[in-house]
Amino acid sequence: MIRLVLPLALLATGACRYDKAPETTPSPPGKCVADGLAGLTGKTRSEAVAKQALRLSGAKNIRWIAPGMAVTMDYREDRLNLDVDEKGRVTRAHCG
Repeated sequence: MIRLVLPLALLATGACRYDKAPETTPSPPGKCVADGLAGLTGKTRSEAVAKQALRLSGAKNIRWIAPGMAVTMDYREDRLNLDVDEKGRVTRAHCG
């Protein structure tokens, strides 16, 4: 009888296995997220566009990048880069 009870007990214990769902870690405050910034393309550089971009991205800092402008290659997760053309219109928004 013990030979039958032990395997059944182990089988029942395995059926009650509980896998904890993976926890999602919220983005740290100020971390830039570029999703949803396509609407900025074509807008002219202004304080209003900068505020909108920071609000949408969650970034703490913004860097306007004009054609031919020298920029550092360091990556900062709290920085939003807005590339602009010769007329100051946004051509690309990306984090870093």
